[in-house]
Amino acid sequence: MPASGSPHGAKPPTIADVARVAGVSRTTVSHALNGLGKVDPRTRERIKQTALELGYRPNLRAQRLRTGQAKAIALVSSMPFAVAGGPSRLGFYMEVAAAAAESALVHGYALVLVPPVQSGSALYSLDIDGAIVVEPDVDDAAATQLRERGLPYVALGRPVAADDEAPYVDLWGDRVTSVLLTHLREQGARHPALVVGSGSRHSSVDARAAYERLAAEHGWAPVVEAWPETGGEDEAYERCKALLAAHPETDAVCALVDAFAVGAVRAIRDSGRSIPDDVMVATRYDGLRARTCQPPLTAVDLHLDRAASDAVELLLAGLRGAATAPSAAAPPAPALIARASSLRDRR
Repeated sequence: MPASGSPHGAKPPTIADVARVAGVSRTTVSHALNGLGKVDPRTRERIKQTALELGYRPNLRAQRLRTGQAKAIALVSSMPFAVAGGPSRLGFYMEVAAAAAESALVHGYALVLVPPVQSGSALYSLDIDGAIVVEPDVDDAAATQLRERGLPYVALGRPVAADDEAPYVDLWGDRVTSVLLTHLREQGARHPALVVGSGSRHSSVDARAAYERLAAEHGWAPVVEAWPETGGEDEAYERCKALLAAHPETDAVCALVDAFAVGAVRAIRDSGRSIPDDVMVATRYDGLRARTCQPPLTAVDLHLDRAASDAVELLLAGLRGAATAPSAAAPPAPALIARASSLRDRR
């Protein structure tokens, strides 16, 4: 059997070479290497081994012309980088991207990372087979463009538009907020304020519902604020100063967006209050911002690696036309990570 690879400058092995050495037809080689047709398992394995030893690599351009597939999926969102990524670009969005890219590559697909889609025609020129939409809003620009192109997509986070029936991976919006607020109450909070992003992403909708339920249960006077995502940390700072002035009794801030939570920490300190003794702070996503904030923020492990992988699997099942493809999936339940911003000395 020839050694793997080709000498420098030699013509790379072709599918015809694999067929000749394996003693089968080129069609059988194609089916065996692409998981198509009814090829005997022993023959399929022999062909794969032959291809490996010859150093054969499929012609991706030819495959693309033959199948009509780009073998690429996109990760898109209308969420601005001010909250999804931040100055370091190492936030929620990029953690999802890293896990999704790894999962897609296992299946032979490339992941195309698209900057925040808020208007225009960002998705019309991309050669992709489908997409994962991160936390779509009502009238989401990314989802709208994908539907207009007739491309399938999966939502990471429950879609909120009434007519959006896309498969989705649940990010436990209600449960995450309940976990955070219950923790704050156990630490002594009696006047917690909830801060969400303006708009109607599932995380905001579910957080409001959970907060209002717990406020009624425990007798809190509800204080809910929705801050624009585009403002990021700096606008959160200004808005939290106004919040504390209007509601000086506030003893905890549950800011679902981590950029808002970091801005709130600055505002609380500049108001002369201490964290966590005067005001506790908690956020939803245990990312770089939460871990490097001073003090480090209590947050939740959303199991984003599992969630992103599940989203890829849902999308690819739909692309394969699987009759039993699920319409929803869920990563493990969120786990609280309590840190200094919400841990009062109870001695």
